[in-house]
Amino acid sequence: MNTLTITVTSHELIQILLLAIFSFALSMVVTPLYTTVAYKQEWWKKQRTESWGGASASVYQKLHAAKHKRHVPNMAGLIFVFSITVVTLVGNLDRSQTWLPLAALLGAGAIGLVDDIMNIRGDSKIAGMKSAMKFGLYSAVALIGGWWFYEKLGVNTVYIPGFSAVHVGVCIIAIFWFVVVATANSVNITDGLDGLAGGLLASSFGAYAIIAALQGKYALAAFCLTIVGSLLSYIWFNIYPARFFMGDVGAFALGTALGVVAMLTDTIWVLPIIGAVYVMETGSVIINRLSRKLRHGKKVFLSSPIHHHFEARGWPETKVTMRFWVLGQVASVLGLILYLLSRSS
Repeated sequence: MNTLTITVTSHELIQILLLAIFSFALSMVVTPLYTTVAYKQEWWKKQRTESWGGASASVYQKLHAAKHKRHVPNMAGLIFVFSITVVTLVGNLDRSQTWLPLAALLGAGAIGLVDDIMNIRGDSKIAGMKSAMKFGLYSAVALIGGWWFYEKLGVNTVYIPGFSAVHVGVCIIAIFWFVVVATANSVNITDGLDGLAGGLLASSFGAYAIIAALQGKYALAAFCLTIVGSLLSYIWFNIYPARFFMGDVGAFALGTALGVVAMLTDTIWVLPIIGAVYVMETGSVIINRLSRKLRHGKKVFLSSPIHHHFEARGWPETKVTMRFWVLGQVASVLGLILYLLSRSS
């Protein structure tokens, strides 16, 4: 029987936790600068008129008309992308553990930033970049990351419980692409209520910080907690009523980073468990879209993603958010338990 042992020293643990604190403090300092510019430049997010399922977003418009009238700035993801980058470059840059997730975070964040700018300045049904172009650009980031993962880090196996390490060779690039793109899109879909995505991501990255530490990947664990620290600052201002939204620059950056971290820890089978809420949110969109096509326009959910369904049923936005936070925390603990069981058997 294999057993897991934690060999992290007090000094290493203090360093990891300090990086999280520094990230939180830097984000708190940068936030007033962002808000000053955002409100002055009127970085308001346009209200979408088309649902994730492809139909008219009439339910969404009815639920969130007041929010869009009060003009909440977008692109606040710039704050934590900046803080995470600075803290990692200054205190936690490691070729085998943090180069790849940081580069992926920046690449996806840059694409999201362009999309957000188009959202603010442009005019379309779902304001922003066309979905095909967006998918292509994010795929390029994921494929480049997959190539680095395979060629530079020398990874060509995937761990599957019950089968140990399965050799997949160059196919690891395709697996990397799928995991990263799917995670990034799922997180983006989930980012729809004040504080929702921020709280869920803090739980997810917190769980992966523990997994990375258990594997002795302390730089990666520190990277995850750097993200958590910065996210806590973001959540401080983003809880209802939100002072700003993270936008695609934030959602895609963090979703991409989460997928990369799952690949680096060889725990892609755990990711859907830790990210169960993201899976549920994305699944509700797919189900509604299929239902419309196969059942002559009939929907399973009143609105999708599913957090809007519960709003339409009369749940206050804050209740939906906090209950989903609880689900995310439970899912993170369950994922950790299953990971520990898989490594101890």
